[in-house]
Amino acid sequence: MSASVPADHETTQHRFVPEQSMHKPTTAFVQRKARYRLSPLGLAIVGLISSATSHAQSEGSADSLPSVNVTAQGPRQPRASIAGLGDGPAWQQPVQAQSFGEATLRNAQATRLADLTKLDASTTDSYNTVGYWDYLTIRGFTLDNAYNYRREGLPINAETRLPLDNKASVELLKGTSGMQAGVSAPGGLVNLVVKRPDARVRTATMSVDDAGDMLASVDLSERTGDRQEWGVRLNAATERLATHVDNTKGHRQLLALAVDRRINTAHTIEAEFEHSYMSQPSVPGFSLLGGQLPSAHDVDPNLNLNNQPWTEPVQFEGNTGTVRLRSDWGQGWRSTVTFGEQRLKSNDRAAFPLGGCTYGVKGLYVYCANGDFDLYDYRSDDELRLTRSLLAQLQGNVQTGSIKHELGMSVLRSVHRTAMSTQAYNYVGTGNLADPYAPQPSDPTPTYFVASRHEQSTEWMLQDAMALSAQWQAWLGARYTQLHRESVPTGGMEPSVADDRTLATPWLAVAYTFAPQTRAYASWGEGVELKSAPYGSFLNNPGQILATKKSRQLELGVKGQYSIDKASQQWGVNWFHINRPEADSINSSYVWDGESTHQGLEGYWQGRLGAWSLAGSAMLLDAERHQSAQDFINGKSPVNVPKHTAKLSGAYTWSGTLPVTLQADLVHEGSRWVDPENTIRLHDWTRVDLALRATQALSGQSITWRLGVMNLLDNQAWRESPNPFGAIYLFPMAQRTVTLSAQIDF
Repeated sequence: MSASVPADHETTQHRFVPEQSMHKPTTAFVQRKARYRLSPLGLAIVGLISSATSHAQSEGSADSLPSVNVTAQGPRQPRASIAGLGDGPAWQQPVQAQSFGEATLRNAQATRLADLTKLDASTTDSYNTVGYWDYLTIRGFTLDNAYNYRREGLPINAETRLPLDNKASVELLKGTSGMQAGVSAPGGLVNLVVKRPDARVRTATMSVDDAGDMLASVDLSERTGDRQEWGVRLNAATERLATHVDNTKGHRQLLALAVDRRINTAHTIEAEFEHSYMSQPSVPGFSLLGGQLPSAHDVDPNLNLNNQPWTEPVQFEGNTGTVRLRSDWGQGWRSTVTFGEQRLKSNDRAAFPLGGCTYGVKGLYVYCANGDFDLYDYRSDDELRLTRSLLAQLQGNVQTGSIKHELGMSVLRSVHRTAMSTQAYNYVGTGNLADPYAPQPSDPTPTYFVASRHEQSTEWMLQDAMALSAQWQAWLGARYTQLHRESVPTGGMEPSVADDRTLATPWLAVAYTFAPQTRAYASWGEGVELKSAPYGSFLNNPGQILATKKSRQLELGVKGQYSIDKASQQWGVNWFHINRPEADSINSSYVWDGESTHQGLEGYWQGRLGAWSLAGSAMLLDAERHQSAQDFINGKSPVNVPKHTAKLSGAYTWSGTLPVTLQADLVHEGSRWVDPENTIRLHDWTRVDLALRATQALSGQSITWRLGVMNLLDNQAWRESPNPFGAIYLFPMAQRTVTLSAQIDF
């Protein structure tokens, strides 16, 4: 499993010059510190809630509240609320999406967002490692952690570890998402749906694995009041973090509370808050050895090169909450007003191996042929991130002649702030894979300048879903965004930069129902690409904001649904074509540099037949760079993008006094290129996970036992090969891990 170096690719000794902050791929999101300025929005939502309360009181206390009917979140559904297309069944919606409920995540042994890569074929890794935040790639495009993530439909910053303990489901919307978000990279959106008060929930969970990781959590919910008008839900978790990888012991905690108040038949107020904390050393990747791809069988997957006497853990602290007012105005009209705020604090530290030698025309940093690597003392303490949003939505129905219109209107006001300090990013010595833990001196001196950011945006959206006939339906939509951005470097060596833009992103789709619960559709949409030259990378245009560019997607698909007796199925097949402008450093300037075109076929099928439940998805992807000033990458595939993927899950349940379910998950990812010139390629790999669960009834209570084995066959392979911060990295598949858990419902 190695590749020789072509004659025109030389391996040279090279000392690394830092280009940007550790762990963080090149982005332009780091901008100027600013005051919190959304107090008028806070006053507005308080006014709305007060108005609704007054309205409820004016109706009199005699109003009877309807009975509370709670519908459990489906374990796996090919739809997502973040799509903004209403509550219709998946087969009617002209988009591709997936929603994974709590049961699906538990049964698949998914504990972090990175684990979604085993559940959906279009989703793969992009620098996912122990002890750090998660990166996801959808349809070959890495999602931007500053723009492509939502929580309760509101923008959040995913440059942290996002807990799943208090989440009812995780949604994936695939494709260019300019309709749902004014600024977002193509690939899609991820939305976290928070657990809300239910009629009655009493659940405690404990788990342990053979690496020493131990988790304890509780989930409690209750409704109270004469008419069940009050609801409360509490989630708490504590975990001792451990993996088979050396020096990765840590800990995390979560405390989350959600409440709601049904004021009357028309108005409901919901509020929720979560506090999370995590501390754990991170694990950097391996790399090429000069111009050779080392065999994954020759590398210890438990080796952690971030293992110096002065190594400190990465720490993430988050406080996030929302307040929402839901109103039903009658005649099919309803509104929702949601206010949310997320405050993050991070300490990002590592003894980080990078470079030593370079490879290829771009001179990407790799380890040297003899195993040497340069080691850096990286520390970025007290990183502060704020996201604050107010979203007002109105939906209703209008009839014009024979055409029924489902109208959706919204306005979203957001503030994003990131406050950074000068970082330490200092070369401290040369290490070698033969003696990886040899002590090196530390150097925590903060000398590396980065930038802080401040963004304000107002987004107006209008959408019309038109029922043209019994078979035909069409959608027209547009989002208009007013955006203000500022950035200033921490060291004051470069001038601050400010920019104001207005952006419009249209979307349209048409669908035809040609058989019962079977529909073909076509859609087209745009997304917005914003790029800025990073600071600290010795460019001659640091901080410059590039002209706005558009990404575009065309998608054609067929979707269907079938259900009779004990058999049910949902399925879909689609083709997509995405063009995205790319930016890169050319002749010491950060500029737009051609495009990437990703086109592919996706398919999914999920269903149940008696005691069997099955789910599967697959993707064939053709990705290519073109029109670049760097001729050596034109016509080549982007790095770390597999040519094909397949994710399968099957379960069989034996009924009886003690129901037992056996579940098997297969994850297969095809070959991918390691370098931009496409000279070295990772082989495809396959992983099998196995899980056994049994539900034991005890005096009105129940215990669900789960025994899970990740990487059952203990395969050794290179899982992914990202190229962040001018380097080539290789991440191995984790070794076989056995987990035992007990979920007690009382």
